[in-house]
Amino acid sequence: MKSKKNNNKSNPLKNIFVGLYKVLDKVIVTPISTLVYKIQNKLGKDSKIEKILNRPNALLILSLIFALVLFYFVDNEAISLVNNDAKFLTNIPVEVEYNSSAYVIEGIPETVDMTLIGKKKEIYLAEKLGDNKVVVDLTDYQASDSPVRVKLTYNKPLNNVSYKIDPTYVTVTIKEKVSDNKTVSYDLLNQDDLDPKLSVKSVELSKSDVVVRGSQDTIDSIASIKALIDLKNEEFTKAGTYTLDNLNLVAYGSDGNIIDNVEIVATNISAKVELNSYSKKVPVKVQITGNLVSGKAISSITINGIDANEFETTIYGDESALENIESIPVSIDADGQGNNGSKTSKVTFSKPSGVRSISDESVTVVLNFGEAKQKTITISEIRTSNVPNGLTANLLKTEEKNVEIQVIGVESVINEIDENSPGIYAYVDLTGYSTGQYSVPVKIEGNDSRLQYIVTKNVSIILSKSNNN
Repeated sequence: MKSKKNNNKSNPLKNIFVGLYKVLDKVIVTPISTLVYKIQNKLGKDSKIEKILNRPNALLILSLIFALVLFYFVDNEAISLVNNDAKFLTNIPVEVEYNSSAYVIEGIPETVDMTLIGKKKEIYLAEKLGDNKVVVDLTDYQASDSPVRVKLTYNKPLNNVSYKIDPTYVTVTIKEKVSDNKTVSYDLLNQDDLDPKLSVKSVELSKSDVVVRGSQDTIDSIASIKALIDLKNEEFTKAGTYTLDNLNLVAYGSDGNIIDNVEIVATNISAKVELNSYSKKVPVKVQITGNLVSGKAISSITINGIDANEFETTIYGDESALENIESIPVSIDADGQGNNGSKTSKVTFSKPSGVRSISDESVTVVLNFGEAKQKTITISEIRTSNVPNGLTANLLKTEEKNVEIQVIGVESVINEIDENSPGIYAYVDLTGYSTGQYSVPVKIEGNDSRLQYIVTKNVSIILSKSNNN
């Protein structure tokens, strides 16, 4: 027994042929032998076919012939052993063939969807061999006011793969291409990404106008041509003049949307961008809101440990904007304060319009409190504020021009002020008034945030049309 097992292991080739014989016998020889046996029974024992089939090896030769014929049909795909498959492709680009120098085409989609149908291996080859591009051939078409329905085609690489394009047909309009001159200006992009200490002083374009080409109605819809200048540029690190080449040009309609179906002819438009750093030192004006407890007043205000009247911060931004800024306001809520001796607040500045950066982003404000005293001063002039355009404001009664003001603060502060102290004035706000006579409340403005100003007086104001109107 042991020697027989070793003999089988030493003949692996024989085992392979034995296994192959068993497969052929089961799949081909046995079915064919059964078929021949049935034929013999039908024909009888004396037929010629019976004599041929009884010859040695006849069944083996016949089985081999059947096997070769079956292999031939399968290899030539006369017998389909694999079902058809489908592959859905999206965003296939559409290419238009037409005279681009003479016509403008409208209505062509940028992409379409397509389905490939065939055997898996052929679909795979079609994807790899094809250029995956759908074509609309308009070479034989001319401009017309009427839309045209045209078919989209696909240059399939394999004939035995069918395809379906969605949409199969599109309606297009073919228009004559015309040219016109348009003035070009510029737009600044990503201004927030520019160094906040820098600002754009001037921009000079190398060309003032460009040629645009497209259909007449498209050109007529152009409201502006803009050269886009991106301020998010690594070179913009300091003040100076920079040259930017090959600027991107965009056409805009009156609604502010970009017009795509137009050609802007410009070989190279460049810009010289001059950057500058404008700055200005301004004081910080502390505005107190809320009411302190009775009998208390603010004795001193410090900003970052410096007296508020001496503290200044540097602002950066547009030159025209900085000229109109005299101070940076900061609001501190002191409601209910006074008994605790002091209040410390960490505040962040709000940037006024036109200011890009403030040297002190946040500051620490300390209010110190003391015992309140009162003092009365008289101001002999009343100013007018927000007088409507075209009107003149006058005080109806001259005897009302004197205004008594009650000033509340700690003794050391109120002793330093009188009616001649700068920064204290009375005014009336005439916002929303029209011609006529009115009783208007008097208001007080003072530049010392440590003080409270109390006035209870109305004056008679007459508003009339200006003489020059």
